[in-house]
Amino acid sequence: MTRARRASSMIAPWLERNGLHRPELRAWAAYDCANSSFWVTVIQVFPIYFVSTVCVGMSPSNASSRYAFATTVALIVVAAISPILGAVADYAGVKKKMMAVFIAIGVPSTAAMFLIQPGEWRFAVLVYVLGNIGVAGSLVFYDSLLPHVARQDEMDRVSIAGFALGYLGSGLLLALNLAWIRWPNRFGIPDADTAVRLSLLSAAIWWLAFSMPLFLRVPEPTRRLERDERAGMNPMRVGFTRLVETMRELKRYRQAFVFLLAFMVYNDGIGTIIRMAAPYGTEIGIEPRALVGAILIVQFVGVPFSFIFGRIARTIGAKRTIFIGLAVYLVITLVAFRMRTASEFFTLAVLVGMVQGGTQGLSRSLFASMIPRHKSSEFFGFFGVFEKFSGIIGPAIFGLMIVLTGSSRSAILAVAIFFIAGGLLLASVDVSAGRKMAHEAEEDL
Repeated sequence: MTRARRASSMIAPWLERNGLHRPELRAWAAYDCANSSFWVTVIQVFPIYFVSTVCVGMSPSNASSRYAFATTVALIVVAAISPILGAVADYAGVKKKMMAVFIAIGVPSTAAMFLIQPGEWRFAVLVYVLGNIGVAGSLVFYDSLLPHVARQDEMDRVSIAGFALGYLGSGLLLALNLAWIRWPNRFGIPDADTAVRLSLLSAAIWWLAFSMPLFLRVPEPTRRLERDERAGMNPMRVGFTRLVETMRELKRYRQAFVFLLAFMVYNDGIGTIIRMAAPYGTEIGIEPRALVGAILIVQFVGVPFSFIFGRIARTIGAKRTIFIGLAVYLVITLVAFRMRTASEFFTLAVLVGMVQGGTQGLSRSLFASMIPRHKSSEFFGFFGVFEKFSGIIGPAIFGLMIVLTGSSRSAILAVAIFFIAGGLLLASVDVSAGRKMAHEAEEDL
């Protein structure tokens, strides 16, 4: 046997175990690697540049408020349009085209961040909002392709593989970007500000490049119409009709709906830890370099542990594996409550990296298994709404606890409530009944 054949015989079983054994599965998962460049590089690098350089002459509090307002606007826009556009995509059979539209909005807007100069905060806000709309909107249609590209027994590991590739890609790009910013002259870059703008441009290029496999390899799902629909109808009118019908029929898909509520609650806790970790670390005296190092730790620890979560899910099921993740998050809140040193902060980062990708990846695949495939974009539109608004309550409670107790430690401990409440809601979800209902809905067409 040649070396090439021996290598192939070793790689093939690994790909099979981890949901990457067919070209279309690898192509689909590559988009997690693509869009993660925005969520990590842009979200980590741009706020610092915006407050310190773009909003020159403005107080840090005013600059931060403009950034927060821009983020809120982007999330509201995506939450408002996702369900209706998802319904239109399902009727017209244009999931990939809709996804391409949002990428066409997001990638050029992200690339345009390279042009931002000191004082141009209005332009910066515009392209940042458009970039957020582009990446968040594209995910509605990307996620909706999962039940079409993967079989029922493959969805957990395929979804997990996407998150793992996302961690790997974003970690590598962020490490390179941070090296540019830390030592610009070594890379032939004139200064740190230029390095920041190049980092934002690199995120756009990375996003576009790793989007290509999906459009080349993943087929557009076959269009399936409801009994009262026919070809040639107005897509927007049908979309609104479908949306109203689905909202009325939520009781029919009760298990998927209850799961959405559970996801919204525990994902709020996850989002609060992600958003408040750096400010909390800064408050208790963790140096900026340690904070940056912790971000990289999360990315690279997330790669192997995402795959590990996928394997555990194959043995005990996605729902039970999510419970493991929520239990670890409870431990994370206790570690954060007692944290005093940078080494403890790194321990926190390792724990987060162990469960973040696995918990979110399995949440995506579990929901996908309980919805009818011909309405996947519509349902993932609702998934996107719940995901976006799940980040509102947690930070608000965090801030309220600081006001009431005068301590961030009490506030971080209060986050445990989200994991407990979300876990209780998840316990009430009958996954088998949800999957049966989705299958029956498909059979009724």
